[in-house]
Amino acid sequence: MGHAVTHAPATADRAAASEPRHGPARSPRPAALKRRRRRDNLAGYLFMSPWIAGFLLLTAGPMIASLYYAFTDYNLFDAPKWIGLDNFAEMFGDPRWRHSVQVTLWYVVVGTPIKLLAALGVALLLAQKRRGQAFYRAAFYAPSLIGASVSVAIVWKAIFSDDAVVDRTQKLFGVHAGGWTGDPDLIIYSLVALTVWQFGAPMVIFLAGLKQVPRELYEAADVDGAGKLRQFWNITLPMISPVLFFNVLLETIHSFQIFSSAYIVGGGAGGNACGPADGSMVYTCYLYVQGFENSRMGLASAMAWMLLVAVALVTAVLFWSQKRWVHYEEGGR
Repeated sequence: MGHAVTHAPATADRAAASEPRHGPARSPRPAALKRRRRRDNLAGYLFMSPWIAGFLLLTAGPMIASLYYAFTDYNLFDAPKWIGLDNFAEMFGDPRWRHSVQVTLWYVVVGTPIKLLAALGVALLLAQKRRGQAFYRAAFYAPSLIGASVSVAIVWKAIFSDDAVVDRTQKLFGVHAGGWTGDPDLIIYSLVALTVWQFGAPMVIFLAGLKQVPRELYEAADVDGAGKLRQFWNITLPMISPVLFFNVLLETIHSFQIFSSAYIVGGGAGGNACGPADGSMVYTCYLYVQGFENSRMGLASAMAWMLLVAVALVTAVLFWSQKRWVHYEEGGR
């Protein structure tokens, strides 16, 4: 009888031949991984180095220096002299400083809501499908791009001057108030008009929020017989409340920082930098006067830090209040 010959499977031979002579492949050593991570981190830091250098030299460094100068008597020419809290005591006792706070608060409380109302109203109109929609969006957004420039502020001052366009227009209606820029009581209204004219940026943000509102909600409201006003109050506002909160926060901070338009419209370097009888003396304008016209950089630094603290407090209050009126998609607040 013949004996059966058995052969090992060819696959086993190939698997044995494919295995390394010194065992299975090893994972990279920890030292090699560390070197690779260091190289990757170094490349990242090299790409970030321009931003890091700019932050340290142009933001963090000046902030730390100004915090030190806030407690010193410093005039840009002599060495700073430590005086403790004297700058803050003088600031709180200065009637012009208190007036600048009042003017700034009035500008923020009046100008910001009107600007946001104008932005929301135009956004609601542009959210409807109509011919030339892209042109209207660009036309309304354009003032936000150029409104903060010095040239526009100069033109704005000319428009509201004596016997200019605004003065002649109000004379047609029997109002002889004169130019706004020369009147201490009216110049602040010209600044409010300028900031309202620049409603394009919040308008675009409102438009993006309105596009996210589901149309099914309005269709269901129509079936229930809800009118346009009720739909706006019960559907539109709650759905765009996160966008509204963002615009309120951003525009409030910007309003506290107003300077260039107030400085140019108020007179600038050729006259009273804060307007006639300090009519347009916003906080930053008075800070500029103390720091660069009176060479009291220590006092100006103290004023700048007070502005930072005030904006931080207002921001904290807004974030606290959002829990009551901002609605998110998850159903929370």
